Amino acid sequence: MEKTFAIIKPDAFERHRVGAILARIEAEGFEIVALRQLRLSEREAEGFYAVHRERPFFRDLVRFMCSGPCVAMILSGPGAIARWRELMGATDPAKAAPGTIRGEHGTDIERNATHGSDAP
Repeated sequence: MEKTFAIIKPDAFERHRVGAILARIEAEGFEIVALRQLRLSEREAEGFYAVHRERPFFRDLVRFMCSGPCVAMILSGPGAIARWRELMGATDPAKAAPGTIRGEHGTDIERNATHGSDAP
C-alpha cells in the first residue's frame, strides 16, 4: 500500500465542497488514514511551498493558502500517488479532464480545490 499527502484547499471550504470531495475520495477506493482541519500560518505556508519561493506566484499562493481553513490528509491505497493526482486533474481546472475534482470544484489555476504530493 502506498500513501500520499493531500490537501483540500480554502476555496473548497469557502464554496462548501469539502464533503463532496471527501465522499469522492472514499468512492474512488482510497483509505483516509489521517485527516485534520487546520488553518496554515504564513510561516507554515511559506515553508510548505518553499520550492516555489522564486516563482512570481509565490506570495499570492501563500496568501491564498492562509486565507481560510483547509483539510490535510494522508490517503492510502495501491498506487495512491498516481491515482490521487489523476483524480485531482490538471492544476488549471479549465484544462482538467471532465469528472476530475479540479474540473468539478476548481475555479482557476490558484483556486483549484486540492493539492497533492507527487512523491512518496
